[in-house]
Amino acid sequence: MRIRKAVFPAAGLGTRFLPATKSQPKEMLPLVDKPLIQYVVEEAMASGVETLIIVTGRGKNAIEDHFDVSYELEKILEGRGKIGLLEQVRAISKMVSICYVRQKEALGLGHAILVAQPLVGNEPFAVLLGDDIISADVPCTLQMAEVYEKYQSSVLATQVVEGPQISQYGVIRGTPISEDSGDPRVYNVEDLIEKPAYLEAPSNLAIIGRYILTPEIFKVLENTPPDKSGEIQLTNGLKKLLEQQPIHAYRFHGKRYDAGDKLGFLKATVEFALKREDLGEEFRTYLRSIKL
Repeated sequence: MRIRKAVFPAAGLGTRFLPATKSQPKEMLPLVDKPLIQYVVEEAMASGVETLIIVTGRGKNAIEDHFDVSYELEKILEGRGKIGLLEQVRAISKMVSICYVRQKEALGLGHAILVAQPLVGNEPFAVLLGDDIISADVPCTLQMAEVYEKYQSSVLATQVVEGPQISQYGVIRGTPISEDSGDPRVYNVEDLIEKPAYLEAPSNLAIIGRYILTPEIFKVLENTPPDKSGEIQLTNGLKKLLEQQPIHAYRFHGKRYDAGDKLGFLKATVEFALKREDLGEEFRTYLRSIKL
C-alpha cells in the first residue's frame, strides 16, 4: 500500500516560545509569511498524501480556521482588487482533505498518534512534526515513502548530529544496508535510545520529526506504559514494535531546521527569506549593511 494518510501532532503547549504562544498555537507562528504547519502540510501534499489528520488540543482553533474558507476576507480582498492575495487565501482552503481529532491532554507524541487511530485505520501512514521544517528538492516524506514501498516496514528519518547535541534526540543503533543494494542511506534499526548521554549514544544518527509507521504501532502504543513524566513516548513504542517487525532508518536528502527552538526558528526565517524572489535580494543587501 502507498502512503495515503498523514498525522500532524499539534496539541503541544509550545512552552519554548512563551509568551508568544500564550494565546496562539506555536504551529501558527509565521516563518516569513506562512505558518509553520502550512510548510509541513505542503510537504505532505507534494508527497502524494490525500488525507491529513491534525491532532489538536485546547486553544488550537486557529489551525482549523487557517485551513478553512474565510468568506469575509475573500470578499474584502475581491472588492479591493487584490486578486493575487485572494488566490493565495483560496488556495489554502482548497489544499487537501483535512480531518481534526482532539487530544484532550498533552500526554506525549505516542499518545497523540494513538488518538488518530480511528481516522487512520488499518494502513501505513506518515507522521510529520511541525517543529521540523525540511528544505529538500524531493520532499522528505516522499523520499521516505519510496523507502517504505521497497521494504514494507516502518521508516524513521535520521540525520547526522555530531557532538554533545546528540543527547537532545532519539538515536538509533543500526547497520547500513549494503551499498550494493543501491540504498547507502538506509539502515536496519537494531535499537533506539531516547536522549542518551553524549558518551553513551549508540551512533550519531538522530531521529528527526518524520516517520512512516505501519498500523501495528497502534496496538503497541496501547500497551506502552507512560514514562516518569506521565507521557507515552513514541520511541518506547518503536522499541516494542522492533521486537515484532523490522524498522528501517533513512538518512534523508535535504536541510532540516529546528523551528521548535528560538535560534533554529530565526535561522530558518533568515534562510527562507533569502530564497524568496520577492525578498531575497533586498534582504541580503540589508543584512550586509548591518554592522556587527
